[in-house]
Amino acid sequence: MTGPADYTRASRLPKVTANPRRRPTISDVAAASGVSRGTVSRVLTGGHWVSPEALAAVTAAIKSTGYRVNPHARSLATKRTGSIAFLLTESSDQLFEDPNFATLLRGVAQAVEKSNLSLVVLMAGSASEQRRASDFVQQGHVDGVLLVSWHSSGSDLIGQLHTAGVPVIACGVPLGHEKKIGWVAADDEDGARSAVAHLRSLGRTRIATIAGPEDTSGGRQRLVGYRQELGDGVDELLVEIGDYSEQSGSAAMRALLERVPDLDAVFAANDRMAAGAIDAIVASGRSVPGDIAVVGFDDSPIATRTTPSITTMRQPFERISAEMVRLLLQVIDGEPPASITLPTQLVSRESA
Repeated sequence: MTGPADYTRASRLPKVTANPRRRPTISDVAAASGVSRGTVSRVLTGGHWVSPEALAAVTAAIKSTGYRVNPHARSLATKRTGSIAFLLTESSDQLFEDPNFATLLRGVAQAVEKSNLSLVVLMAGSASEQRRASDFVQQGHVDGVLLVSWHSSGSDLIGQLHTAGVPVIACGVPLGHEKKIGWVAADDEDGARSAVAHLRSLGRTRIATIAGPEDTSGGRQRLVGYRQELGDGVDELLVEIGDYSEQSGSAAMRALLERVPDLDAVFAANDRMAAGAIDAIVASGRSVPGDIAVVGFDDSPIATRTTPSITTMRQPFERISAEMVRLLLQVIDGEPPASITLPTQLVSRESA
């Protein structure tokens, strides 16, 4: 029989009760899926050396138990952050002014989401911003970098990241680093040849071009394609250089019309310059495509908003984004960098 003193001591002992709010553990997932803790751990760190059956069982158990990964613990175990960076080495204005950047970012975000990763956007248009971005990346805040750099001004940053061993995949051919890092690009040369060939098929013989900046891979390669298609018939008086902006396209077109008033077609290295060219042509009293046919490049939103709408070479931006993420994840996993060139496609509209 328990006395008063014994009862008092017993009443002071801690009570053990079930905790319905207890966070599910790996052990709970293992028990629910019928596999070992080690198998669950391998699934959580990438699924390597796990059978399809075990992977399906663990995935179902994670969902049924409500298990959530502890990101700090996983980072310590895998030495990874679970994040990658979208690094744009252009001015922040370009993210909003040039629709191609926004299209790429949207595609990358969708691809990253499917891979269950986080995306960090870094703007590094100036030298000081590039230094800060380089420091941030090299401090290990992300596992790799998707580099979007139209101009060769980002070359030093590419070199720094490559020397530091940071996994990097570039959008477009990284001038000066083509053999060092992986990249995904549209076939600029072939696209330009196809654009000029289309104009020639319409009977146009005085075909000008508004090329992109000479310190960009697209600017260089599309000019090469233009010259290749025309061969010995290239007239350098029909070549002007723009900076990819609509204003530069308009200024280049005015210069061409003044210098070669009898030209009957123009290939612009992007749609924004093509739109500017159309404005200048119409302002001069000529018609598009009656007097001068116009072909652009990219198939960006502006191509359907002009009057007339712009015939253009379509870049497969969604696939470019997806391939960039795929190749970066391969490099992060230790595979050698790879490069991919994707075909462009002629989209016929009203301007040619």
